[in-house]
Amino acid sequence: MLKQTEVTRYEDSVERKESLKHREHIEHRTRQTEREKQRIQRERVKKGLMCFCILMVCVGTVVMAMDSLRISKRANAEAPMNQTAEVRVDVKEERVRQTAEVKRPKERIPIEQLPKIEVLYGIHVQDKGWSHYFADNSYGMAPAGRYITAVRAFLHNLPENLSGNLEYQVNLSGSGWLDWQSDSNEAGDASGTTPVEAVRMRLTGDLAEYYDILYSALQNDAWTDWAKNGEEVGQGGVGLWVDGIRVSVVRKDQEGVSYAGEIDPSKPMVALTYDDGPSKNATPRILAKLQEYGGKATFFMVGNRAMSYKDTIRQMVAQGCEVANHTYDHTLMNKVDPVELERQLELTNQAVADVGGVTPVLMRPCGGVTNDVGMGVAGAISMPAVLWSIDTLDWKTRDVAATVTAVLDHVKDGDIILMHDLYDTTADASDILIPELINRGYQLVTVSELASYRGGMMPGQSYYKFRP
Repeated sequence: MLKQTEVTRYEDSVERKESLKHREHIEHRTRQTEREKQRIQRERVKKGLMCFCILMVCVGTVVMAMDSLRISKRANAEAPMNQTAEVRVDVKEERVRQTAEVKRPKERIPIEQLPKIEVLYGIHVQDKGWSHYFADNSYGMAPAGRYITAVRAFLHNLPENLSGNLEYQVNLSGSGWLDWQSDSNEAGDASGTTPVEAVRMRLTGDLAEYYDILYSALQNDAWTDWAKNGEEVGQGGVGLWVDGIRVSVVRKDQEGVSYAGEIDPSKPMVALTYDDGPSKNATPRILAKLQEYGGKATFFMVGNRAMSYKDTIRQMVAQGCEVANHTYDHTLMNKVDPVELERQLELTNQAVADVGGVTPVLMRPCGGVTNDVGMGVAGAISMPAVLWSIDTLDWKTRDVAATVTAVLDHVKDGDIILMHDLYDTTADASDILIPELINRGYQLVTVSELASYRGGMMPGQSYYKFRP
């Protein structure tokens, strides 16, 4: 065992060693702190120098820019006055030129160079569905006792160099005005039974500059006056329903006045009508003469002949002539029951629609024979019955002079003239009649066009003429 003195020495030695280590640790930390302070001081000095340099560069740049500006101003001030003026004139002229280019209107297309375009339209009828499309300025009517729930329309023969489209909207009972539609999209309620109360239509783009869209509505058993270009036809919110529409797109004339079918209602007009066709020779000849003189006619055709004369029917439609219904088998109204008569008429409507793309809206009773039952059938499928005020008896005489005399000796404004496009003699007579009637001041129009300015037509009613 250690003696007490040795123990004491040992403890003192240990304390000295611990004290020495503590002092060394403190000194080490002090040196580290001092070095960190020096590093921070160096960084501050460095950043200060960088900021000073940047500031000097900025000041130098500003000074140089100002000097350059002063030199430029001095040079401009010392330039000749005429040179400065020339520069200013050039700038002014360029601005004027650019403005002129922007504001210069497009060269207007003369009316005689504008193509004739057409509107085709259909109606959705309460409890019956969609109709076939109707031709421009034809009568699109709901059957007696029913009403229209929706409409659709599109433009045909649109010129490629003109922008724009046809838009349309309806006022639906209880809902007010719906959104504008176009391109045969539905406007209305084809899935239900809510009636249309009013209609608007308009053209857009270049079309609005050169054409008018005209339209009329059948409401409260009467046709409204023609409206155009966004105006309202019909009356919304008063409990009246639209039972029919007719639409026509026409070129604006030089005075900005347009008429449906491009017909002047102040001038006399007659409707040439041809029954029992089409035929191989006579019908194309009549169409050619009408086209030569800018006239139109109405062809009451037998439905079972439609498929044999597809090109002829399409030519009728293309020329703006009216394709109408003369039953499917040339059936007399008083010789068949109502079911068969309806079948005859519907078959013809379908045959014409399949070939020509439009559906007949008029029918002519074979032989001019009518009865109450048969007229009820016509009304049930939305068709007026068209008879005549001048019968040429061309089918009986087969005489050109007699046919011509029958017309020219009796014709008056608003007449409906009966002929038959089965006979070459009728084509010969038409070659004389068409230019002569035009020479006498008559407009050669379809029956629907004639009626459109003379009170209109109603389903299930008979019409012989349309006097002013």
